Amino acid sequence: MKMTNKQKRFCDEYLIDMNATQSAIRAGYSPKTARFIGMENLTKPNIKAYIEKRMKEKEDELIASQDEVLRYLTSVMRGQSQSEIVVVEGCGDGVSEAKRMLKAPDERERLKASELLAKRYGILSDKVKLDGVVPVVIGGSDDLED
Repeated sequence: MKMTNKQKRFCDEYLIDMNATQSAIRAGYSPKTARFIGMENLTKPNIKAYIEKRMKEKEDELIASQDEVLRYLTSVMRGQSQSEIVVVEGCGDGVSEAKRMLKAPDERERLKASELLAKRYGILSDKVKLDGVVPVVIGGSDDLED
């Protein structure tokens, strides 16, 4: 089922503040019926699916994936990433100037990245994993009453 332009506009407005009534008004629906139309629109399967799809796209855009985090930690550990720092240099006569410079990760940053990667892959663990079968024997059944 196709969406009308007004419904599509409603969806785009809804994604801004998640307020169905205000989204309906901004999309061009009557303020008198906006509350009802907004709630009705949110129950329509095609509108619901469109909003979910757009929210997923926004989430993918804004939130780092596991692979992205692992790639970043690996680049830090290997010293391949660079960060920007501000360095203040003296220019003479009591005057100093701030400059931006690129810096490779230092030893502490590389160690922390490798530690996080090791934890992720189970190389480092504070917990001891114990697998096995422990038999349980309950004694004293002769002393129990029927």
